[in-house]
Amino acid sequence: MPKDNAAMKPDTTLTECEICGGLGWISADVPVGHPLFGKLVPCPHRQSQIKQTTTQKLWHELGPLREMMLNNFEPEGHAVTIEQKHSLRRTVEGVQRFIDEPRGWLLIQGGYGCGKTHLAAAIANGCLAKGLLVIFINVPDLLDYLRSAYNPHAEETYDERFNQVRDAALLILDDLGTQNATPWAEEKLYQIFNTRYVHKRPTVITTNLELDDLDPRLRSRLNDLDLVRKLRITAPDYRRSAIEQGQSSMSTLAFYHDKRFDNFEVRGDLTRDEQANLKEALRNARDFAQQPQDWLVFNGDHGVGKTHLAAAIANYQAERGYPAMFVVVPDLLDHLRAAFSPDSRVSFDQRFEEVRTTPLLVLDDLGTESSTPWAREKLYQILNHRYVSRLPTVMTMSVATDELEPRIRTRVQDMTRCLVFPMDVPSYRGGPSVRPVAMSKPTRTQRRK
Repeated sequence: MPKDNAAMKPDTTLTECEICGGLGWISADVPVGHPLFGKLVPCPHRQSQIKQTTTQKLWHELGPLREMMLNNFEPEGHAVTIEQKHSLRRTVEGVQRFIDEPRGWLLIQGGYGCGKTHLAAAIANGCLAKGLLVIFINVPDLLDYLRSAYNPHAEETYDERFNQVRDAALLILDDLGTQNATPWAEEKLYQIFNTRYVHKRPTVITTNLELDDLDPRLRSRLNDLDLVRKLRITAPDYRRSAIEQGQSSMSTLAFYHDKRFDNFEVRGDLTRDEQANLKEALRNARDFAQQPQDWLVFNGDHGVGKTHLAAAIANYQAERGYPAMFVVVPDLLDHLRAAFSPDSRVSFDQRFEEVRTTPLLVLDDLGTESSTPWAREKLYQILNHRYVSRLPTVMTMSVATDELEPRIRTRVQDMTRCLVFPMDVPSYRGGPSVRPVAMSKPTRTQRRK
């Protein structure tokens, strides 16, 4: 029933209403002790007006994103490898299906600049055009939007803003994981996620993180395959050309330009079995270079030819116009540390993302790096992303796999995604040789079977 209060002025933005008389608010007709007893609640007419105003405001705030549609998204324009092109096509198809029928949750994962925001905006624009109430917002901006409601001069209460987001017909959260992860922020995000999860409200999330890096409560809901469809883009940053991506300042491939398959020597001073071992190593390297897929690891003593074969793979790809990054692991960590310097022209996030998502990564001398907690964590994050995304990666190491950091070791030992080839020959540089721990030696063809 309307609350008779002379101090309240009718909301002039509302037309005359039989329920609230134009005030926009009513007091709920509930018994004493009810949580809403004595409190004002929006008139149903006002709620309708709020929804209409919110839709218009969101459309306005999309700004340049209003121009982002599926028909002007280049599904293969910045992809390099066949898998990257496939990942973009699969994602575009999934986005189109969601626009046609916005149901359940859609999770779009990928690195910086791969097109996630464009595709999320395309969903917003497509659904807004169909008359659906859509909230599209960057996660840090969402949290700022909620915090600002505590300002005594805010036009809306915190509850109004929170409920707008929580109850939106379609909520699109861009860049989950880039927010300042305070306990308050984590709790608010969890409350929004949980309510929408329980009620199965259509929700789209983009992130450049792996799910393991998110709040466990959010991760558990995003792992519900009955509700959530996951799309992953493996293409690189479209803001950088293929040439630029192939010329990373971290890569030292130019120093190994002479390392090719045709000048890899199967030495005559070796036994027949040792020569066969090198020939098989060369064959596996050639196979990988012609069709880069998953991981290839050369394990053996210093001076047996591991680096030559790894560099030959990278040179083979680079000569065909495909970006390849070759870097010694200790040098890689130095590059990442240097990005924290005030004089660095490149941010740590840019450096880290460049390594994490490069189309072909060659890591030389894994296991020789300084084993600090920071170094272990950064290497794990890089390799875990490439493992989950199935990005082609070549590694060389002179230590046994059992000596690797446990989280990396479990991924290297996954024979469905990684071929570890022991180069069981003495060093061509002479001197005593410490042979690696023997392992089975399946070829790439055998492993795929």
